This record gives sequence, structure tokens and C-alpha cells, in this order.
Amino acid sequence: MSRRRTGAAANAAHDWEAPGRATLDELLPLMVAACMILLVALNYFSERGMLLLYGDAVAHLHIARRVFDSRYPGLGQLGGVWLPLPHVLLLPFVQKMDWWRSGLAGAWPSMACCVAAVAGLYRLARHWMSMRWAMVAVALFTLNPAMIYLSTTAMTEPLFLALMVWTALELFELKLALEASNARRARRILAALALLIAGAVYTRYDGWILGAAAWCMALAWVWQARGQVRLWGAFVVFTAVVVAAPVGWLAYNAHYCGDPLDFMRGPYSAAAIERRTTPTGAPHYRGWHNPGWALIFYTRTAQVDAAARESGFALMGLALAGLGAAWARRERARGVMTLLWLPLPFYVYSVAWGSVPIFIPQLYPHSYYNSRYGMEMLPALYVSGCAALAWAERRWWGGNERVKAAVWLVAIAAAVANCAVIFHDQPLVLQEAYRNSSTRIPMERQMAQQLEALPPGATVMMWVSDHPGAVMQAGLELKGIVNEGDSVSFHAALAAPASHAAYVMAVKGDAVARAVEAHPEGLELESILESTGQPEVRVYRSVVYSGAER
Repeated sequence: MSRRRTGAAANAAHDWEAPGRATLDELLPLMVAACMILLVALNYFSERGMLLLYGDAVAHLHIARRVFDSRYPGLGQLGGVWLPLPHVLLLPFVQKMDWWRSGLAGAWPSMACCVAAVAGLYRLARHWMSMRWAMVAVALFTLNPAMIYLSTTAMTEPLFLALMVWTALELFELKLALEASNARRARRILAALALLIAGAVYTRYDGWILGAAAWCMALAWVWQARGQVRLWGAFVVFTAVVVAAPVGWLAYNAHYCGDPLDFMRGPYSAAAIERRTTPTGAPHYRGWHNPGWALIFYTRTAQVDAAARESGFALMGLALAGLGAAWARRERARGVMTLLWLPLPFYVYSVAWGSVPIFIPQLYPHSYYNSRYGMEMLPALYVSGCAALAWAERRWWGGNERVKAAVWLVAIAAAVANCAVIFHDQPLVLQEAYRNSSTRIPMERQMAQQLEALPPGATVMMWVSDHPGAVMQAGLELKGIVNEGDSVSFHAALAAPASHAAYVMAVKGDAVARAVEAHPEGLELESILESTGQPEVRVYRSVVYSGAER
């Protein structure tokens, strides 16, 4: 957009009743409020030991830690299935042992991402609606207890939501710059977009679809403005960065895993996990190769994540009305607003054909799994829903200030009530975390106590990736453990466990247990750990280990 704007446009930017560019005075109070809410939440959740309920959060912290704390540190420790950016952001924080053990290391980057998402969401909404309705959308997002909880953990949702919201925002800013024939600003926006898309690509696989859609939209707008603005050089660089991001990940997988598509078909891919966890002869989950059921599961999950009890149906209807109104009126925001809805087709496809089941207690089989995926619909539901209310206000009661004030106060009260009811009922993502950690955490606590009881500095052999929480709770350095993260020493140890470690911790069914069964020479059973709902753990002492292999 040009530096000199018309008087009407300049006034609109500061008009509470008209859409416009958000000012710093508007953003700062919202960001400060978000910081205060998150700090209070962090204190609440950390005091109750809730930061590491998700096994994925523990695993993210473990992967980041092993980049520098392992026998063979380096980029190869980032793995080949989960994308690397979340772990790279954790690196400065997991170096502090206490933060790694408690989970605080994951809270700081997630909280920063949540605040960034709040700022970006408000700026985006402010382009499309008055300050009052933009505040309602942001209040719903900021006060969502599920969002607050995940933003105090090492989960990737806060990071991806921030990247998605800012990608949509920068795309809309690009459209405004092209309409104003401001080539200089458009080039800067393309540079920012390239970084945002690369960040999304390296955060979640949904980001690959987001990046492709954003690139297509940018191409269409640059093509339309080709007569007024010359941007092809900047667009070529933008395209190169967007293409290089997924190609770089394919190259990483090819180099470190031996297969560029290891994340899709390797032993830790979603398809492989689904095969291992589905009993032989058992029917597939509901939604398998059935996009209808996949749509029902995902939309219902998004509703429960976003709204209290059964009010999610009303929110979904309102949001669809807002999106439909944008397209019916051919508003220039319709394309970017649709971009926020991309998680919907992505997860419908993933559930139906990507071996990614979603289970929630509201639908058969009334279980808990992957409920957090619905969180990615929060921006679409809240912004599109408030856009519908803003449109209704302009059409039906725009001239009555009392009615407008009353409706807005009711909307703000609904946002606060939504937070209170979800918190009282417990957010679905937190219910899942509790349910699925109820047997894992006691088992890892027993394993940690056993590790702490070993002689200081003793070399231990174990398969860490399945239970990294045991090592975290024990406060052991990973480089003192012979584990699968260091493939050179680990594969040698599998052929002769007693010769490579003073103690061997074998979980029934894992590679270490199979190695002990095949090569028991020189090992004496020290103890057996049993925990409800978890496999048996056996601890062996080597009578031949000399320490030479350490």
C-alpha cells in the first residue's frame, strides 16, 4: 500500500466501526493480556505436573536434546518423520537440564508462538471487520482453554497456528500492496511469505498444502497486477524458497534415512504405526477410506475443541455462513478467508486415506486420539463466525447503536462463558492427555527410579524413543546411554548387549528385549518392573562389561 493514503482510508484505519489496518495501540494490550494469561496458566499447569502429559511433547523435547546430547550429536539426530523446525526452536531451552526434565523448555517457544498468533489473528480480522468484532474473534482464540494448555507444552499446534495465521495475513497484505501498485512493499511481503511458508513446511505436513495454496494465490494476484507492478524477479526468488523447503526435507530423509519418503512409508510413519497398532483381522477405524465419516469426525472434533458442549454446531453454522457471505458478495477477503479452512480438506483426506485416525468421546468408539488436530480450525471458525456477525450487524441493526452495543456485549460474554465452561468440563485435548498418559507415566516413573538407583556414571543400554520420559525424569544425559539414536554403537550393542553396557533395560517387545533374548550371554537379571496396561520391563546387569566400549 502506498505511503500516502486517501483521507477516507486513513480515517478508516483508526475507525472502530470500519475495517482497516490494526494500529500498535490496538495490538499491544491484546499481546500483554495474552502474555499474562499464559504465564498464569504456565504456573497452574507446571505446579500440577501437566506439561508432559502428552507423549508427543516428551518426544519433541527428547529429539531436541539429543541433537547435542548424544554420542554422535548433529543434525542427523533430528529424525526423519517429525519435521525439524519445532525441535530447532527448542534447542536453546532444552540445554538447561531442569527445563528439559520439567517440560518448561517446551513452554517458552510455544507461548511466544501463541502471542504471535493472537497478534496476527487480530490484524487479519481487523482488515475484514470493525475493531469490536475483531476483538471478539481474538477473545475466543486467546481464552480457549485447549489453546492455553497446548501453548504451555512442547506440542506443535501453537507454532503452526502462528505460521498459518501470519501466512494468511501477509497474503492479504500482498493483495492490498498490489492493488495500490506498491512494488516495494509487495517485494518485502513476498520475502516474508517465503520465510513463513518455509517455516510451515518444516513444522507440519499440513504446511505443505498451505504453502502450495498460498503460492497459487500469490501467483494469481501477481499475474493480475502484471501491467501495473513488476514483481517477476522477486516472485522467482519467492518460488525458489517455497520449492526448496520440501525438496530439502526429501533430501534430508534420503541422506540420513536412506529413503526420501521415509516419513511416509518408514517404520515410524503414520501408516506403519496404524499397521502395528491394529490387531490382526480387526476392522479399520471408522473413516478409513470413507471421506463422509472422516468429515464427520474432523468437523465434530473441531467443534468440541472450539466451543463448549453443543454450541459447536452453532459456531460451525455461523462460520460457514460467514465464509459463504464472503463468496456471495465477492469480497476481496474471500480467498484468504478460505485459506484458513485448508485444515478441513487436509484432515478429511488424512483420516480417509492417510492412516490418521481421530477418536473423540462424542462419537463411536468413544475414545481419545488425535483430538488436537481440530485445533487448527480455530482461526477459521472464530474469524469466519465473527465475520458473519459483523455482516449481520451492518445489514440489520447497523443504525441502532444500543442494539449494536448490546449484541457486542453478549458476544464478549459468550467468549468468556465459552472459556469458563470448557475449563470446567476440561478441554478435550487435556482429557486425551490424561487418558493416554494414565499408564505411561507410572511406568516411566518406575523406570526412572530404577535408573536413578544405578551406580553414578554407569553405562545403560535401552530403547529410549518409546519411553524418553524415563530418562528425563531420571535426569540422565543421553550420551551416557547406548540407544537407537546413535545407530553405530547401538547396532553393535544389539549383537552383544553384555559387552557394550553395564546395565541393560529391556521393554518387552522392543529391539533391546529381542537382542537380550538372542544374546543373553554375560547378563544377569537384576529386577522386573510391572505396570498396569504397559509391557514388562526387565533390568539386567552385565558381568563382562569392562567400560571399553563407552
